[in-house]
Amino acid sequence: MRKVYFDHSATTPVDPAVAEEMIKYITEHFGNPSSIHSWGREARKAVEKARQQVATAIGASSIGEIAFTSSGTEAANMAIRGVAYANRQKGNHIITSAAEHSAVLACCKQLEREGFTVTVLPLDQYGLVTAQQVAEAITDKTILISIMHANNEIGTIMPIKEIGEVARENKVIFHTDAVQSVGKIPVNVDELGVNLLTLSGHKIYGPKGIGAMYIRKGTFWQPITFGGGQERRRRPGTENVAGIVALGKAIEMATERMYNDAQRLSGYRDRLIKEVLEKIPNTILTGHPQNRLPNHVSFCFRFIEGESMLLMLDMKGIAISSGSACTSGSLEPSHVLTAIGLSKEVAHGSLRLTMGKYNTEEDIEYFLEVLPPVIERLRAMSPLSEGCNPCACSTCTVHDDHHHDHGDEEEQY
Repeated sequence: MRKVYFDHSATTPVDPAVAEEMIKYITEHFGNPSSIHSWGREARKAVEKARQQVATAIGASSIGEIAFTSSGTEAANMAIRGVAYANRQKGNHIITSAAEHSAVLACCKQLEREGFTVTVLPLDQYGLVTAQQVAEAITDKTILISIMHANNEIGTIMPIKEIGEVARENKVIFHTDAVQSVGKIPVNVDELGVNLLTLSGHKIYGPKGIGAMYIRKGTFWQPITFGGGQERRRRPGTENVAGIVALGKAIEMATERMYNDAQRLSGYRDRLIKEVLEKIPNTILTGHPQNRLPNHVSFCFRFIEGESMLLMLDMKGIAISSGSACTSGSLEPSHVLTAIGLSKEVAHGSLRLTMGKYNTEEDIEYFLEVLPPVIERLRAMSPLSEGCNPCACSTCTVHDDHHHDHGDEEEQY
């Protein structure tokens, strides 16, 4: 049976060249970077090289603007909470969006419990927020804007440059979660106009357990953890040298191959979107049709449940993701899918396919061969489809863009 991995937004395999660099700093060059002997100096040199690699990849002006963390989640918490606490005397208002990862939304919710106010901007049907929305939400108490660069669930790319201009004009600190965009599309902190940017290693063929925060020189921010003097006191604790080295190598390699990967994967993406919408009725493309990550495809299939679809595809050797998550025995749909106007019933039938550098044309062919009968079988078993033969019932309207809508359901695509 063919094995196909289509879940690169969840995690990626560690590149062999990255693993090779990493292993050296687990076994051979194991010194503590804070030690002054040769083992320590060797480790310190490796850490600073990685810092330069990250800074170069995102266009930072100084390696001093990069702090290493344990993950993208920790980096986002450091960025948001650090700005909030440091600027509390100036104001207590934070602006974010309904598209954000839980690392941002849960952090903002906790800050609300601590007396901050948070405006969560709504999304349009493609998962976008506009610079105008941000501008209209700003008050004299606004101290931070946090809008992600690209969405992990539906692939939509946000207008970060335009939002950055609004933030700068209003003298508001601006953070973007770039976990999904770094290494896939151009990311330059000056062009985007951000004060803080956060990223993760395991999305770009590095290991899990390593991330980074960019903080522009002069940004009013304070640490949220305390201890030693590591990372210029921004994130104390003995550095994960092997992970840091791996992140540096991974982001350098991802940036070098980004254009070629994007060209190839966007071709696969466009073919998948076209053929799935043509072959499978009652299918909704989620996310922006064009302004989306080059490796990202996402759909909702009416009359089925996402986890059953994932299990059947897994039995065929295809690893893929859904926006549904089983929590406390009840199936809750993705907050992003409901935020773009989909009902819970439709959102339950979601599928996210995210490709990577090892995927081939043959993988695409295999998926397009396997998916239609899986959907057909699930719909035949589903009570949701009783009395409605897809695209044959009297309430079904087939639009020119191949989106299919029934009755008066929420968003008409």
